[in-house]
Amino acid sequence: MDQNTTKKTCLYERHLSYGAKMVPFAGYSMPVQYPNGLLWEHRHTREQAGLFDVSHMGQIRLSGSKAAQELETIVPADIQGLKPGRQRYTFFTNAAGGILDDIMVANQGEAGLLLVVNAACKQADLAWLQQHLTGPIEYLADRALVALQGPKAATVLANIIPDIQTMRFMDTIITPWQGAELWISRSGYTGEDGFEISLPADNANAFCIQLLDHDAVAWIGLGARDSLRLEAGLCLYGHDINAETSPVEANLTWAIQKARRQGGSREGGFPGADRILAELASGPARIRCGILPDGRGAMREGTPLFATPDDSEAIGQVTSGCFGPSCERSIALAYLPTSLANPGTRIWGEVRKKRIPAEVATLPFHPHNYHRNP
Repeated sequence: MDQNTTKKTCLYERHLSYGAKMVPFAGYSMPVQYPNGLLWEHRHTREQAGLFDVSHMGQIRLSGSKAAQELETIVPADIQGLKPGRQRYTFFTNAAGGILDDIMVANQGEAGLLLVVNAACKQADLAWLQQHLTGPIEYLADRALVALQGPKAATVLANIIPDIQTMRFMDTIITPWQGAELWISRSGYTGEDGFEISLPADNANAFCIQLLDHDAVAWIGLGARDSLRLEAGLCLYGHDINAETSPVEANLTWAIQKARRQGGSREGGFPGADRILAELASGPARIRCGILPDGRGAMREGTPLFATPDDSEAIGQVTSGCFGPSCERSIALAYLPTSLANPGTRIWGEVRKKRIPAEVATLPFHPHNYHRNP
């Protein structure tokens, strides 16, 4: 894709001024890394606070008295039970039980439900919502989205927005800043404590400048974003999950609340419910799990996996893989037959026609540091 034909976020010029290397991603020109490099950015986020431009993602607002009830017809989450000021992870599913996209849903009280969807899926998601919902649907093209992640994120952001100090993981607030309305959630994609901040695009540069005035804060690109989320065992849509992958196979059953499961007060009623509920009851044939290859060489996406060093038929393949800077070793995600997915099971990956031993591992690879207590 020609970078000249890609879209630009409202922070594009800001990235260039900081020396970012820009690459095409999901139809946008996005920073993959800055002059300090991926390893430095990864470690800085784990130790201090990383600032991410995620304005390429889609923001959609649902309103009306039936918004939560109608959204439950296309997601397997308990949306009607989501309290104002709280956010929940879920996914759109298709009739075959596959994942069309994974999304965040925030209950903003009288303002309605705010959905944050993946950049590459946002037009399809909008059409999917318009096809299935009857209430008002607004695509918020005039808002930016940034993420501040890391152990010093709360200290930094509290200097600007004191109200965030009482927030827990997955809490959301609406608060003013210099005449603009900020929508803040205590969440993110790194496994660290942090925040995602939606704000008018016209205010994004000034807000980021104020964050970057703190020595603890640095811009972080897509490269470190990927290694951070992979260490945290988090899925990337289009790689670890897709329209053929069920939430149960993807090991995301924690995101299907009791009310939507078999015997729950609002059992099923979403696309693919028959398959998903059956897999919840009986278990899937395969499941997403962690892989720890021997040695420092990475097993990249697409690497075939085998039960023995000599088998001719693969039992699965890697969906994401890299060297994990915080883990100080190679890590990967893969789908394996459930019978071979127990931690400690030995398998082999074929890299450049050579079989490399590996071990099934418990996720996440790096501990989550979410702020769960007030």
